[in-house]
Amino acid sequence: MPQINPCHLEDIEADLAKSQSDLSFVFHTCSDTNIGLVRTTNEDAFYVDEKKGLWLVADGMGGQLRGDKASASVIDNIRSFTPLETLTESIKDLETRFLLANNTCRNMYGKKVVGSTVAALFAYRSLAIFLWAGDSRIYRLRDGLLALMTEDHCLAQERFRRGEISRDEAQLLPSANVLTRAIGIHQNLRIEMQSAVIQSGDRYLISSDGLYREFAFDEVQNMLRGNAPEKILKKITCQALERGGKDNITGILMTVS
Repeated sequence: MPQINPCHLEDIEADLAKSQSDLSFVFHTCSDTNIGLVRTTNEDAFYVDEKKGLWLVADGMGGQLRGDKASASVIDNIRSFTPLETLTESIKDLETRFLLANNTCRNMYGKKVVGSTVAALFAYRSLAIFLWAGDSRIYRLRDGLLALMTEDHCLAQERFRRGEISRDEAQLLPSANVLTRAIGIHQNLRIEMQSAVIQSGDRYLISSDGLYREFAFDEVQNMLRGNAPEKILKKITCQALERGGKDNITGILMTVS
């Protein structure tokens, strides 16, 4: 059964009612994916539909057990999504699609664990809804300042939350690769959700860990401040490759106007 808290949905609906919901935005998107320098298969997948207001990155896990099929199952389940009459109905529909992907992954190779992270941005009128499970991230650059809109679901995050280490230190620990939540790894999937009001000029980066892992937070901020989004994303990808390219590298860069 869906796990998103109904009270949280009510709060978001209240935020939507209070915001300037008659505003319309134009979205400009560029995306890139790269197999990296070590992996033999690209297990990342992404989805972009500006008309539906949906952007998503999925990072498959399973290696030779076909993590690429896991991430593909996430994309396959959301392709037919169409925003519904209300925000709550739309979010519940997206959650149900992730739950279907969870079931697909758990039944894909018997008892062997095959799964995928997911990080999705859903734009509904004046609000950006962030839905995620795992360590793929969504960043927002606003007025030159970067904010992380998601929180990694991994063991290293617990040490960061307790204040023992910094976020930059946490993402380099081996335990950063031990996920506590993702599609396919548990029978019951819990999708986390947050929201924020959209503003013209916002820039969002949705990425797999292969894109951000080698960069400190300030480095990501400085790169996203540049002009020409296509060049920014290409630069981040190239620098991730120069720093080893140990994982698949996938990013979506979306700008609001």
